[in-house]
Amino acid sequence: MQTLQISIYVLGFLVLLALLFDFMNGFHDAANAIATVVSTGVLKPQNAVMMAAFFNFIAIFVFHLSVAATVGKGTIDPSVVDHYVIFGALVGAIAWNALTWYYGIPSSSSHALIGGLVGAAVAKAGTGSLVSAGLIKIIAFIVLSPLLGFLFGTLMMVLVSWLFVRSTPGKVDKWFRRLQLVSASMYSLGHGGNDAQKTMGIIWMLLIAAGVTAADDPMPPLWVIVSCYAAIGLGTLFGGWRIVKTMGQKITKLKPVGGFCAETGGAITLFLATALGIPVSTTHTITGAIVGVGSAKKTSAVRWGVAGNIVWAWIFTIPASAFMAAIAWWVGTLFL
Repeated sequence: MQTLQISIYVLGFLVLLALLFDFMNGFHDAANAIATVVSTGVLKPQNAVMMAAFFNFIAIFVFHLSVAATVGKGTIDPSVVDHYVIFGALVGAIAWNALTWYYGIPSSSSHALIGGLVGAAVAKAGTGSLVSAGLIKIIAFIVLSPLLGFLFGTLMMVLVSWLFVRSTPGKVDKWFRRLQLVSASMYSLGHGGNDAQKTMGIIWMLLIAAGVTAADDPMPPLWVIVSCYAAIGLGTLFGGWRIVKTMGQKITKLKPVGGFCAETGGAITLFLATALGIPVSTTHTITGAIVGVGSAKKTSAVRWGVAGNIVWAWIFTIPASAFMAAIAWWVGTLFL
């Protein structure tokens, strides 16, 4: 692969832009990690975001970098990667994230980034630049991750209901107010482990193209790993409050036991996907788990209209961010 001839200033600018996306990912998706624990009253928002940010960061010590490898080497042909493609992908993803955050729509930062990569690569080199095997796996999990979240959330709710059938509501509430601290922590760990690695993959892709890192290196440089986990943790710390209400109360009313089941179901899905190296949407996952918990009680407990609006946002995320990225790629070729 031909090494790019780009200045250190452009390279530094693109790395900072990638870390800005990572920060926005944490900011945008903070609600996914904390909405249930805040909405059930177990933690105050400030305490919840500090806990989530901490577990976002310590995921660095838990997960292998399989997701980073998938994004960095398994989505688009490395030979088409240049600073224009990376710029287009990041700007497309950031623009879509900012738009959906403003309107309080819990869309997927992960799929915005994938859409951005696809749009910029296709704008440069056509559809032949796409790695079909990696993209098919990612697209399959657009459907599978909320379904798995739904399944595990439902199963947890049924299991807990069966185990505590003889307990009083007050006793159940007391137990699960404590247990929800564990489930929320595990979900935040899974969120950091999966989402931070997507930005790592982008920076890794850029460094390989620029000749800073060898293509056969088994992992990106340590500074990339640490900075990506730190950026997503800081983003979570600042929080995305517009989306908390949608995730925590508009889809279904949650109590601590429901919050525990949703977070546990979501965490299981994220741990599984990260182990398999699949960059999934934490937004899709927790939404599916929340719907599963609500429907386990009764179908009418779920506000299907709200859930349906969220699904429409999911459908539009990849094509919308791809379109924005294609425009950004063209702008980048003029000014970078």
